[in-house]
Amino acid sequence: MPGLPSPPPGVPLEPAQRLLIEPRLAALADACGHEALSDWSFTNLWLFRTAHDWRHLDGDWPCLSGRTYDGVRHIFALFPLHEAPREVLRRLLAGYACFHPLSQAQADRLDPEVFELEACRDDADYLYPASQFVHYAGRALRHKRQLMEQLRDRHRVEILPFAPALRPQAEAVLDGWLRDKGKRPGEADDLPCREALARHEELGLAGWLLRADDEPAGFLLAETLQAGVDVVRFAKGLARFKGVAQALFQHHACAGVGRAGAALAWLNFEQDLGLPNFRRTKMSYQPAALLPKFRARLRPASA
Repeated sequence: MPGLPSPPPGVPLEPAQRLLIEPRLAALADACGHEALSDWSFTNLWLFRTAHDWRHLDGDWPCLSGRTYDGVRHIFALFPLHEAPREVLRRLLAGYACFHPLSQAQADRLDPEVFELEACRDDADYLYPASQFVHYAGRALRHKRQLMEQLRDRHRVEILPFAPALRPQAEAVLDGWLRDKGKRPGEADDLPCREALARHEELGLAGWLLRADDEPAGFLLAETLQAGVDVVRFAKGLARFKGVAQALFQHHACAGVGRAGAALAWLNFEQDLGLPNFRRTKMSYQPAALLPKFRARLRPASA
């Protein structure tokens, strides 16, 4: 059993830490299969390091400290939480509100006499069968199919594998998307998105650029989280080209093989952050599951 930690204040996230952190995240994801959380990726941590103020605390019980979107300071455990002694848990949580994020499988292994659990709906990941996007079959998805067909009827559409040479075109789409949304630079996720476009190969991202009548109209960047499971990290399209998102999702699903070499079975669209438009849109694609992300606190008797 590892000894009790005396963790340093932690250091800001740096690319070199990937070698330490990524295998630990992969172990968490492997234990949950297709229900692995979208957060369990160094790429995701890195791209949103400013938003969450991630700091790395290495040691016998390695973890990260961060801040949720709703401002809660927390500890992101990079080890199976149920294996840690109570005194370790107490020391790790000193100055923090909770452990977060925890999957349903992780939460189920925690002793209810030691922990109290809470899941915020805004944090939950949206999980869909990849096959659902191939035909948009059924009444509930008919409108998605119609939008895609409308795009192809009205425009000459080509979808290209994303490559560094296409970055300026994708950035033009991102600029147009910001204008369509009435957002200024930095008011949405455009800064992480620009970094993802610039460093997609290094960050393990792959995707597509859609052109309509030779004009860049949309792009998608995804990351393989588990064999057969891709997380859609960014998907942007110009408002005047209806059906771009639907066409990109279909193309990615039809491509069928993630970077891990396994047949693509699931798409994770991440959380909706409690934003009504995000929630309506993501629900409209008929998720197979919402994956909760628990916040675990020590009960007073054991704290």
